[in-house]
Amino acid sequence: MACEISWFAPLCDEDYEFLGVQDAGLLSGWEHCRGIALRADEAGFDNMLLPSNYATGIDSIAFAAGIAPLLRRLQLLVAVRMGELWPPQLARQLATIDEMLGGRLTVNIISSDLPGQQLESAPRYQRTLEMMRVLRDLLDSKPVDTEGEFVRLTLDPPRIRPAGGCPPFYFGGLSEAAREVAAQAADVFLMWPDTMPAVQRIIADMRQRADRRGRTLRFGYRVHVIVRETEDAARAAAARLVSRLDDETGRRLRDQSLHTASTGQLRQGELRDLADIDGFVEPNLWTGIGRARSGAGAAIVGDPDQVLAKLSAYADLGIEAFILSGYPHAAECDLFARHVLPRLDHGPLLPRAGR
Repeated sequence: MACEISWFAPLCDEDYEFLGVQDAGLLSGWEHCRGIALRADEAGFDNMLLPSNYATGIDSIAFAAGIAPLLRRLQLLVAVRMGELWPPQLARQLATIDEMLGGRLTVNIISSDLPGQQLESAPRYQRTLEMMRVLRDLLDSKPVDTEGEFVRLTLDPPRIRPAGGCPPFYFGGLSEAAREVAAQAADVFLMWPDTMPAVQRIIADMRQRADRRGRTLRFGYRVHVIVRETEDAARAAAARLVSRLDDETGRRLRDQSLHTASTGQLRQGELRDLADIDGFVEPNLWTGIGRARSGAGAAIVGDPDQVLAKLSAYADLGIEAFILSGYPHAAECDLFARHVLPRLDHGPLLPRAGR
């Protein structure tokens, strides 16, 4: 089964040679992130995640518009924060970027707060669900007439619209509220790193939830990679990456997330607690990265055969899209593209008509 293989653009000030040690040459900016995107395009990756964080880095939508005309084949998975933009405005922006990409836009939906405000989890996810439904209708060229708790809107769609209909929505979250939103409104359910049994349980649960609503979900997996010619070299690279990290710096970097107590964040901490003395929670899954970042906190570490086998094992469970990254992002992009990518059967997960 072919999988979608994506790389990651470090738009949110999270590129390092040594985790926790800031390097001015790796800070998020147009030149640095453009270079990584062009490398991924040239290397043959299928998609690229453009993350979004209000507090750090550069804007995902603005970056997508800037890089779109420079790409030859790469899709863009643009993260958009549902608490920050009004859906009609966002629909116009996304439709414009999709036109610039020739129909190669995909959308990562983030259930976020308004900057400077906080909602409890349940109403925040309710707002996200309402916005996702309105956004999908507008991008599918449908009029909107809704009286929700957060979105009250009667509006015809704008003239500019994606030729192939609404781009796929990628969405993730482990809480009950997040799972229900995904089952109702997502196309691809994204997971952060976890053990094989846990991934299998999550996929089974989400399939049941979607089936109860007459829907089908696809599944994606967001994880870092450290691939070297030998396993010893890969483990040495992992150890080097955290060799200058102290606990206080790690805590500060983890706390940059606006939702540090989310179910997903707590699970990443549990994995670190369950890991062995070297940080491995199961063969080739290393949790050391989670010491110094929020979100996805583990890496697949090994030689090319081991990394390929690990990805294949996830695919056997039902994962069809992988969003990968590594440190520094440009260098690890090249290593993965050299050692593993040519051995994978891969392509866009949900190609649309009109591309």
